[in-house]
Amino acid sequence: MTQSRRMSMVEAATNVIFGYALAVGMQIVVFPVFGIHIALDDQLAIGLAFTAISLVRGYVLRRLFERFR
Repeated sequence: MTQSRRMSMVEAATNVIFGYALAVGMQIVVFPVFGIHIALDDQLAIGLAFTAISLVRGYVLRRLFERFR
C-alpha cells in the first residue's frame, strides 16, 4: 500500500510545523548565548524561510521514496 500525494503533503506539513515551532524556540534561547540579538518578528521570518524549504524537501523526498518503493 502506497501513500497518496495528499497524505505525503499532510505528513510533510505536520513535520515542518512542529519543526518550525522547535526551531524558533531554539533561536530564542540559543541566539543570545552567541551574542545574536534580533527582534522576534525577524526570528519568525527566518524560521518561515527555512520552513518553506523544509516543506518542499520533505515532500519531494517522500514522493521519491514512494516511487522507488
